[in-house]
Amino acid sequence: MERFEGYSLSRVFRQVAKLHHHNLHLLLSDKGVFPGQPPLLSHLSEQDGLSQKELAEKMHNRPATVTVMLDRMEKAGLVERRTDPADHRVSRVHLTDRGREAHKETRKIMEAFNANLFEGFSEEEKQTMRQFLYRMVGNLHKMNPEEPPAPPSEHPTKE
Repeated sequence: MERFEGYSLSRVFRQVAKLHHHNLHLLLSDKGVFPGQPPLLSHLSEQDGLSQKELAEKMHNRPATVTVMLDRMEKAGLVERRTDPADHRVSRVHLTDRGREAHKETRKIMEAFNANLFEGFSEEEKQTMRQFLYRMVGNLHKMNPEEPPAPPSEHPTKE
């Protein structure tokens, strides 16, 4: 920890984000899943057949971002897109058997990852950190009011 002594909070935060992304990528890539995809798998496991627009809204991402993500996941055999029989303009996204298995494995990986990440933190410390992070999200959204803030309780994950 002495290594970060004297660094700005922003610099330490960037280091945490970088390490988080890197370590998560290492753990998930063996399963053919990449960071950013676990929430999509989770949404589809809860409600299969969402439209791409609905997924983008639930994930608080731009539709184009979700389209790129789905292209990659479809190539990996995790999801498939089907035309909505009631409205041929709408594409519905469904988990494949491989996608359902990847979701189960990803959940286990994420639970272990979070347990390691927050090792030594009390529940009170984690709650305090969560409050600080939500406050930071709010502050960042004030700087960019075009991006609507994601509701913090929309899709909670275990830590």
